[in-house]
Amino acid sequence: MPRPDGAGLRAESVWRLRFRRFRGNRTAIAAAGVVAILAVLSLCASLIEWVNDIDAFRADLFTRFEPPSAKHWLGTDNAGRDVLARLMYGGQMSLRVGIVATVFATSIGTLIGLVAGYYRGILDSILMRLADALLALPVLPLLIVVAAIDFEKLGLPAGFGRSSDASFYRIVVIIGLVQWTTVARLVRASTLALLNREFVLAARAQGASAAHTMRVHILPNVVSPIIIAMTLEVGQVILFESVLSFLGLGILPPLPSWGNMLTNAQELITQAPTLAFYPGFLIFVTVIAVNFLGDGLQEAFDPRSDEG
Repeated sequence: MPRPDGAGLRAESVWRLRFRRFRGNRTAIAAAGVVAILAVLSLCASLIEWVNDIDAFRADLFTRFEPPSAKHWLGTDNAGRDVLARLMYGGQMSLRVGIVATVFATSIGTLIGLVAGYYRGILDSILMRLADALLALPVLPLLIVVAAIDFEKLGLPAGFGRSSDASFYRIVVIIGLVQWTTVARLVRASTLALLNREFVLAARAQGASAAHTMRVHILPNVVSPIIIAMTLEVGQVILFESVLSFLGLGILPPLPSWGNMLTNAQELITQAPTLAFYPGFLIFVTVIAVNFLGDGLQEAFDPRSDEG
């Protein structure tokens, strides 16, 4: 049931207008299509294994460096494993790291930005100085230090620290703890701008708690910059994971990711250059597509465009 003041209708029309503006951006639509296709193809890894009767994780030294064929559509690698299936599994891991780490970092940044912008004062100063310190903190040395932590001494099962799951969680946690600063600043600025709006002042005058005011009245109005920041962050995280995997600090084999596939192929660049080309090309295409998608969302959500 629409509200009497028409606020619900207006909000709906604003989102419809933004969607129409985004839909009119052909570059952004194409980028969204590329990301969707890559995601769907990555999820079809098990299907490819079943159709071609292969195992992407089983080594077969008698079928090393086979050319593309009806069974191995992109050939095999130096261990005789199907390249296409491993690229698909690598896409699952790279996209999973990008999405999970971005959501984790965005959640931290949103919470800190809301608290800093709402309470202001000394708490705001402390949180923003913390953000400044993290911006100056080199991420790679930090990851090396964390990678040296003995997980068994933390009460985790033996061998967990050397597993692929541990490397995944390590990357997600590190990225989440250092990449929240951009979102926090955006949310803080938006929160400060909303504090003197009538609906926020009315809620506070009626005795609404700080948590209720931030959750119900402020957070829904800062969704736009959060969505844009998340989209742009996914591409950066995927590229970051690929760099870490290339340095041997990312996802650990036998679980494939585009980064560690590129690492394994660097010594075979003259013998089998396609083993390095395929993951490198997919990283490039994914990051570029996600960035174009983020640019399209930024243009669609630009409040100055609503004036027209």
